[in-house]
Amino acid sequence: MIDIEKRRENMLRRLKALDGKLHEIEEELESHHNPDWEESAQEREGDEVLEGVGVASQKEIRMIQAALERMDAGEYGICVTCGNPISEDRLDVLPCTPFCRNCAM
Repeated sequence: MIDIEKRRENMLRRLKALDGKLHEIEEELESHHNPDWEESAQEREGDEVLEGVGVASQKEIRMIQAALERMDAGEYGICVTCGNPISEDRLDVLPCTPFCRNCAM
């Protein structure tokens, strides 16, 4: 049986960590204003990496929020495509997944 409250706690903890990471990325991106061309180019490369991490974090936040909404609606652990249960093993690996193994393929 799925321990929804434990999964909810883990997701809320992850949301908090991601929110902190996004704020750090924003601060880091705002701090780069170097007039030296070479250093500016290196900073820009770093900024692109940070932006990529930020985009991935935002995507994960949306997935967690959607999973929390499914929990609130009593639909967590049910495939949104076919309506069959999502295996607990799959939820252990991908706790935010809205799809069973078959529908994810």
